[in-house]
Amino acid sequence: MHRPRPHTRPGVAVVLGLALVLTPLTAATARADDEPTAQPTPSAPVKVDADDADLQLPEGATLAPPKVLDIVSVTDASSSENASAGDGEERHEESNSSVTYALQSDVLFGKDSAKLNAAATARLKAIAADIEAKGVTQPIRVFGFTDDLGSYEHGKVLSKKRADAVYKILAEELGSLGSSGHSFQVRGYSEDYPIADNSTEAGRKQNRRVEITFRPSS
Repeated sequence: MHRPRPHTRPGVAVVLGLALVLTPLTAATARADDEPTAQPTPSAPVKVDADDADLQLPEGATLAPPKVLDIVSVTDASSSENASAGDGEERHEESNSSVTYALQSDVLFGKDSAKLNAAATARLKAIAADIEAKGVTQPIRVFGFTDDLGSYEHGKVLSKKRADAVYKILAEELGSLGSSGHSFQVRGYSEDYPIADNSTEAGRKQNRRVEITFRPSS
């Protein structure tokens, strides 16, 4: 049964005073500790009146100490030369506080299956090597998502099974690299948190995905 759900179109927010390194991409996601959340769509900068009294510091006030904010780099990879922006088989988003790999389910699994193919295993081993190289100590989040075709409950089960399959390969590969003691958060979200429009097959393809998120060692 087709169950329309509201969709989001997250983007990447531009931080004042810092350069943003960004390859063509229409969807990027940010992760909370427990659940994925969409980033706001960027808009044109608001004009600032330098003579506005509200911008002046009260007498005796001082500016807050400066701090370094994230610089985000996002790349899309696809084996198809005709793939459009945001339609890559693997999206890699990295800042100085988090790293996210989003892999389309269509290139990891067969239709309605949670069994990883050989090519998917090779991709996951490369991601495990990156986790090891970055000295990750925080929990690694492995989240599965589906489109809105079929029942919500079926999508919940399938997305969790796919997340479990990805988690098992990552854990095994990290163990073989001599890296033990990692903790994981593994969840399946069915059609929740779409990153594209579920009314088209191109959008549904992007929504069928597994995301791996972790924080590099500080």
